[in-house]
Parts: sequence; structure tokens; C-alpha cells
Amino acid sequence: MRWILTFTLLFVHVCEIGEGIVSDPKLHHLHLFLPAIMGFVAATTSIVYYHNIETSNFPKLLLALFLYWIMAFVTKTIKLVRYCQDEIYFGQLRFCITGTMVVLYGLLMAVELNVIRVRKYVFFSSPQKVKPPEDLQDLGVRFLQPFVNLLSKATYWWMNTLIMSAHKKPIDLKAIGKLPIAMRALTNYVCLKDAYEEQKKKVADHPNRTPSIWLAMYRAFGRPILLSSTFRYLADLLGFAGPLCISGIIETLSANHNKDNSTASNTTYASTEPFLTSRDFLKDNYVLAVLLFLALILQRTFLQASYYVTIETGINLRGALLAMIYNKILKLSTSNLSMGEMTLGQINNLVAIETNQLMWFLFLCPNLWAMPVQIIMGVILLYHLLGKSAVVGAAVILLLAPIQYFIATKLAEAQKSTLDYSTERLKKTNEILKGIKLLKLYAWEHVFCQNVEDTRTKELTSLKTFALYTSLSIFMNAAIPIAAVLATFVTYTYAEDKQLTTAQAFASLALFHILVTPLFLLSTVVRFAVKAIVSVQKLNEFLLSDEIGEDSWRNGENPLAYESCKKHSGLHPKAINRKQPLRHQLDAYDQPQRISTQHLNFDECAIKVTNGYFSWGSGLATLSGIDIRIPTGK
Repeated sequence: MRWILTFTLLFVHVCEIGEGIVSDPKLHHLHLFLPAIMGFVAATTSIVYYHNIETSNFPKLLLALFLYWIMAFVTKTIKLVRYCQDEIYFGQLRFCITGTMVVLYGLLMAVELNVIRVRKYVFFSSPQKVKPPEDLQDLGVRFLQPFVNLLSKATYWWMNTLIMSAHKKPIDLKAIGKLPIAMRALTNYVCLKDAYEEQKKKVADHPNRTPSIWLAMYRAFGRPILLSSTFRYLADLLGFAGPLCISGIIETLSANHNKDNSTASNTTYASTEPFLTSRDFLKDNYVLAVLLFLALILQRTFLQASYYVTIETGINLRGALLAMIYNKILKLSTSNLSMGEMTLGQINNLVAIETNQLMWFLFLCPNLWAMPVQIIMGVILLYHLLGKSAVVGAAVILLLAPIQYFIATKLAEAQKSTLDYSTERLKKTNEILKGIKLLKLYAWEHVFCQNVEDTRTKELTSLKTFALYTSLSIFMNAAIPIAAVLATFVTYTYAEDKQLTTAQAFASLALFHILVTPLFLLSTVVRFAVKAIVSVQKLNEFLLSDEIGEDSWRNGENPLAYESCKKHSGLHPKAINRKQPLRHQLDAYDQPQRISTQHLNFDECAIKVTNGYFSWGSGLATLSGIDIRIPTGK
């Protein structure tokens, strides 16, 4: 919080410096901008001072910083009250800047008071010690991204040491070090497992429902996904500052160039009023250039922060899913494999393909809801610049979007069929390798080889279809923006009966260029979304399969397990003891004499089965309608 407030304060100081310089272009009155420069230096010094206190873990020195915030808050408040007495209100930029700085200084003062309250280091006899994180106490952890300050996180400054050492000699795993606890597979597995078990408890009373992996993923990794989406929204909104600043700069230059007998500079605006308004301030080209520079820096910073958070979260999710799959494999019932309900090829695909699909979907997840906002904002700004002609360009995009969606859908279908054929080919290849001796004995190599080649031919055909739809998707991504620009410019020329200005042309081209990215990613995001849905379905089927010793259908806890056997018996199904007799017991076993059990009483029976139902798993019955009675002692 402190870093965000300080960076905001620095930006307000920059605006104050610019307002003072623009108000006095000839720099005759130093008091208009010199105090703002000193305030900027003081704010920069405060953040450096706090960083050194934080690294040295000596919070008592923050008392000096707290006194500085109090003095700054008091002086700016007096200045704001003076403006109110002189009837200078929200219409003037200087009043708005001063009011904003009063709020920021007050918040920084509140932050210091909260630190004093929590740490108890000023007026308390027993201050609370600040212990470093457990990861920093381990010298083997060299990944410091979660523990450095905000500026180092944004610029990855902490990696300079690693990069310089890698420049001198190749780095190895020992130089990279261990991962922090929060990024390890076990930690993420526990979070995802707990969330999934919670979903299983919620649907335990609803036989027709299955636990949702999507909700479990959101409960375990929802916070970083929301943080990444916020960064993406901020980056997209800052991306529109470029076209607006370009339009303002060109309009100001054109207006100054067309003035007759003008002695003013082409890049400055001299105001006759003692105080500038926001509109007058934004008419200066130097101000617009600085704002454009800052907007581009912030946009790239937020964009790479969004990518970093999504990539880190996707990798953590894949590690957690792999741990869940491995844990499930260890407890998987052998009946699933023996009865063909689950094959080794399907398990291999879950490990190698399905988890990878979910990871890539998480990489592109912020684009799924950021792209519509980006497209809508672009169309609104185009309408502001070009009027009704922008609607034509938007209509071209909307008309061609279903074609692009159709291509993306076909692309996903081709990818799915390719994966199915690949799974079938791997299954047949494994069968050949397992039974190679039998195939050699009966000379069946050519028959099975032809079967595998047929499946491979189908897979290659599906790959060719996938390549064709990929080419069409790339062509549409490049053609749609060009068609929209052409239709918009032609419509504007004929409908408005006037020529495009330079500012309108450059700004609209920049806006259409911004729209290229969401249109290019649209088909990719849709394709990965479809893949993720299919992968979640397969993963859910695998996680709900029977387990050894803990099967819900053996314990009678899952009514769905015996939907097909309700007609056989109303009793709860029970598991048969699988304990095997010892070898000497088998050798000493004598076949008992068969006796009739037709007239045995119920008390004389040790085991009695009526209308029995026996199955290796939760599927169809292997034996059903069995009646048996075993006498006592037999």
C-alpha cells in the first residue's frame, strides 16, 4: 500500500511541476514549480529511506518519516484552505492537485499510524519483532520475487545478480536454488485437493451432480487469476492513451500551424489566466508527450505483470494436477484397467496432454474477458473520432466474427479428433509390444501393423485438416482489421462530405492497430477454452473412478454406483474380504462332504446370500441373482 501511494504521489508531483512550467513558459516565477521539484525529491528520498529500513528490519526509524508526513499534510492543508478563501475551486488544476496531495499525505500518515499500532515500536515497552519469512531463512531459496519490494517486482531488479553470473558462466540447478514453499507442487496439491474434497462434500447429497473441478480450481487459484485480470484491464485501458495523445498532439500542431500572424510556439500553450484548467493543461504538446511516455511504460509494466502472474499460476496448477493424478494412480482399482474402463494410454494423455491444456488455458484466461472490453472501448473511441463511419467498421468486424468463430470451432474439433486418433494409435502400439511374442508365433505382424498404419493415416488426415483451418484463421486475423479500416475510411469520405484530418487518420489507425491483438487471439482463446472443457471432463471421470480399499460403491455411500442393480436387492452392497489363505492352509484343505441345505433354518446358516449381486466395479453386474446358504461349521 505504501509503495502504491508513493508512486501516485510522485505522479501528482510531476503534474504539479508541469502545471507550474506551463503556467509560466518563460520561467520567471520559480515558486510555481520549484517547490514541486523539491517535493518530488523528498518523495523519492522517502521511498529509498523506507526500503533501507525494511531491509535492515529496524522499524523505529520510521518515526522520522511519520513526522515528515505530518508536516507535509499540514502545509498542504493550509495551502488548500487558502485556495478556498481566494475562491479557487475545482475548475482550476492547481486546486485539484493540492487536494489530491492532501489526501495522499493523509493516507501515508494513516499507514504510519497503523504500523505503529501493529508493531508497537514507539510508545510501547515491548515492541513486536518482525520475523523474516521462512523461505528467506533458507539460504537455498534464491527466487526472491514474492519477497522484494514493488519496484523490484515490476522491473525484476533482483534478478540482476543471477543474470550477471549467467553471463560469466552457465548456470545450473544449484545456482538457481530451491523454490519457495508457496510455489512447490506439494503446497499447491494440498490447496487443490482440499478445494476438490470440499466440492465432493457439497454434492454428496445430490446423486445427479458431480464435483466441479472448475470451482475447485477457482477456490485454490482464484486470487492470482483475479489479480492478473485486474492488471490486464489496466494495461488495456492505458493502451488507449496512445491514440488519444497522438490525436491531441497533431490537432494542436495543426491549429498552431494554421494561425495567421501567430507568434506563439508550436509546442507550448501560454494562458492569460492566472490558473490553468485541466483542458488548458492538456493542450500543451510537451504535457501530452510526457503522458504518452508514462502511459506506455505503465501499460507494458501491467501487461508483463499480468503475464507473469498467469504463467506462474498455470505452472502451479499443472503441478497440483499432476500430483493429484499420481496420487489417484496409486489408489486406482485394478478393475478399471482389467475391464477396459481406463487404459494406460488414457492415463498418459491425462499426464502429458490434458494438464498441459489446462495450463495453457490459464495462460490465456485473462484474455477471455479482457478482449470484449478492449473491443468495445476501441469501437467507442472510433465513434468519437469518426462518427457514424466507425459503426461501419464495427459492423464489418461483427459480420466477419462468426466466420472466425466457425473456423476456431472447426480447429478445436480437428485438434480433438487428432488427440483421439493419437490415443488410439498409442493403445494399439502398446498392445502390439505387449503381445509381440504371440504375434511372432502366429505371424500376425502384418495384420496388426496395417491396423496401426490405418489409424496413423486417419491421424495424418486430421492433422492436415488442422493445418488448413490454422491457415484460414491466420488469414482472417490479418484480413479483418484491414477490411474494417478500408470500409471506415471510404464511408467517412462519402458520408461526411469532407476529408479526413491528419489527427483523425493517425488516431483511427492506432485504434484499429489495437484491435488487431484481441481479434488475433480470439480464435486461439476459444480453441483453448474448448480444449480445457474437454480436458476437465476427462480429468473428472478419472478422479471419480473407483479406488482400492476406499471405494464408495463398496461402502454403500454412493447411490449412483448401483443404479443398475436396484432391481436385484434393497440391501446395501458390501465388499468381500480379499484376504488370501496361507499356503499351508491350502495344502491341508480337505473337500467337505456336500450336504443338502434346502431345509436349514436361518440360525443354522453362517453365510446366506439372497438375490446376490457381484461386480468388480461400479458398472454392470458380473454375477446377479445368486442364492447361496453356507451352514455353520462348513
